[in-house]
Amino acid sequence: MKIIQITDTHLVRPGETIYGLDPAARLRAIVDDILLCHADADLVVVTGDMTDRGEREAFRLFRDEIGRLPMPVRLLLGNHDDRRAFRDVFIDHAVDPNGFVQSVLDLPDGIGRLVFLDTNEAGWSGGRLCPARLAWLEARLEEAPDEPVTVFMHHPPADLGVTHFEKINLEDPAPLLAILSAHPGGVRMIVVGHVHLPISGTLPGGLPFHAGRGSNHHMRFDAAARDCAWKAGGPNYSVMLIDAHRLLVFGVDLIDQPVIATGAYPPGP
Repeated sequence: MKIIQITDTHLVRPGETIYGLDPAARLRAIVDDILLCHADADLVVVTGDMTDRGEREAFRLFRDEIGRLPMPVRLLLGNHDDRRAFRDVFIDHAVDPNGFVQSVLDLPDGIGRLVFLDTNEAGWSGGRLCPARLAWLEARLEEAPDEPVTVFMHHPPADLGVTHFEKINLEDPAPLLAILSAHPGGVRMIVVGHVHLPISGTLPGGLPFHAGRGSNHHMRFDAAARDCAWKAGGPNYSVMLIDAHRLLVFGVDLIDQPVIATGAYPPGP
């Protein structure tokens, strides 16, 4: 199965820019590249911060661009998004009984269950999973105790060693990590956004994670800096290949660059 991760698009109202960049044009380039190179993908997941200020006009612009994709799309809220505005625009998107943008998707052939979490907390840059959201997650895991799960969310559920984000990751991640660590079927990957850096590794308890770079402005890597430096870079996304035996993540970040040569097979690079 092929899953595309897009994250942190930060769309603003039509005609506006952020840091001198047009996030809608970058999202358009990503959608164009997916249609060209990965139209066979089974699912696209957007891991939050679809918009920069949560405006309905920005959500509508996002809807128009992402709606060009032929495959199913699951959308998650980030700290820059507004839940009410999102639900006004995406009226048919899956939510849990409490109105949080949470859902699951079961996959065949031993791939397991995908879990989509809503970590948005209005008025705050950090994330939160309240008791109601955690209870929903526990119930969904109890439904499929033997199925491995892959979790998608916006905020990292641990300190990733980047000072700029240390106070605005997921608040009190211990309950979430305990729930996931106790799941009999295991956790294949936790996929996040938020940090605008491509990071992979393990969280407390040995849980593996991947963070996407973000499609608009990119953070210059400086783990100790309190104030981060934004760079333009280029539009990008991730491709995940999952089967019963492996999960691979590829960063696709050169879509605006020309091909300069062809490497023979073999010998390769």
